[in-house]
Amino acid sequence: MDICLAFKKINKNNYRNFISRKNKSMAERFKSVDFSDRIIFVPHCMRNTKMCKAKDEGSYYSCVQCRGCKIADIFTLSKELGYKKFYIMKGGKAIHNILKTEKPKAVIGIACFFEGAQAIKMTDKEKILVQFIPLLKDGCCDTDIDLEEAKKIINLR
Repeated sequence: MDICLAFKKINKNNYRNFISRKNKSMAERFKSVDFSDRIIFVPHCMRNTKMCKAKDEGSYYSCVQCRGCKIADIFTLSKELGYKKFYIMKGGKAIHNILKTEKPKAVIGIACFFEGAQAIKMTDKEKILVQFIPLLKDGCCDTDIDLEEAKKIINLR
């Protein structure tokens, strides 16, 4: 069963409140982490699949800045700021392996509320600071975010 479709049966306000509390509780410590110790995880559902030229890397995609979607803007900003890594994730399960390999001090995650809550629980176990950016429109394809809000969070220092 598709997680995003199953999520429709869950009370979004519970996840929204959980994520809001977590973001607020970690914001000051998150700001103190150098960009070079941060990773950004973006969901593949934000890609414009009709235009996207991202390179398939197995469990994730690498953005090639084709400018077909907002991911390119986020990727460009992360490169300019010196972020450690940027991943377009095919699914949440691979995140754990990436965290173990890359050992970031902080993570920015973009996802639907359900996936975001799961990822926050995972980063808590690893003692990694996180800021979560929820999708404005979810549904596992053709999703969207508030790009200006995302830029503010990505720029936190």
